[in-house]
Amino acid sequence: MKITRNETQWQTLIQNQQTSGLTISDYCQQHQLPSSSFYAFKKKLGLTSNSFVRAKVTQQIEFIEEQQPSITLTVGKANVSFPAATPATYLAQILRELS
Repeated sequence: MKITRNETQWQTLIQNQQTSGLTISDYCQQHQLPSSSFYAFKKKLGLTSNSFVRAKVTQQIEFIEEQQPSITLTVGKANVSFPAATPATYLAQILRELS
């Protein structure tokens, strides 16, 4: 039996899908909706967004930035640190200037 829905009902269905955490395919299957009709009404109602993809966070992790190794030069009371990837020629030039 074919069910006819008005625009308000489709708008509610589309909004419910967006907050459900389900993909459109899964939501349509679960609610026995034709996915082609879902997409057609989503476009017709102007609820289609081509540039934004809704993502669902499935696991949160804490990111701790590791400190990169560095080279530290101590001259008198001054300490100067450089990233470990600093070219040796640059460090040699600094040492020449300090001596």
